[in-house]
Amino acid sequence: MDRLDPVVLAGRFVRLVPLSLAHVDGLAEVVLDPELWQWTLSQVRNRAELEDYVQHAIHSWETGHGLPFATIEQSSGRIVGSTRFGAWAPEHRRVEIGWTTVARPWQRTSVNTEAKLLMMTHAFERLGCNRVELKTDAQNRQSRQAILRIGAREEGELRQHAVTASGRIRGTVYYSVLADEWPAVKTRLEGFLGQRG
Repeated sequence: MDRLDPVVLAGRFVRLVPLSLAHVDGLAEVVLDPELWQWTLSQVRNRAELEDYVQHAIHSWETGHGLPFATIEQSSGRIVGSTRFGAWAPEHRRVEIGWTTVARPWQRTSVNTEAKLLMMTHAFERLGCNRVELKTDAQNRQSRQAILRIGAREEGELRQHAVTASGRIRGTVYYSVLADEWPAVKTRLEGFLGQRG
């Protein structure tokens, strides 16, 4: 399999649908918030930049590198952000989960937890991955804590790894979950959701 098949991943709190340009207007209502882009490589400050960002994400699917999703809250049907499979390497049975943006009113809710559960379930149980990777800016303490909280293992920092849109040179911290660790991580995520259900 070269390119990831488009899928809809649905749970109790969130539905992930393949991202398209039709989602730009809904995203523009919630993600044009400078704080959401503080730690990302790209900056999205207006609708035109958001459309470019979405087009680039779609291109990642077209070229076989990933699969972007619009994140939709089940209860309201509202778009609350986006996320993506990326760095898809079927020959090595690995994929990355990232490029995640969740609008502030939905942060620290079940939305992102369930999105990670749905994506990892798909990666390990449908795609047959040996490894799921996650990464974040070394200075992004909130993201680093959230990744560890779900049960991923920190592997180390790539120092001076990338240049952000602002020109800042960032270190990138990598994390992973392996196939034999997945059952425990799945139980952990389901437990978090059960506490909130």
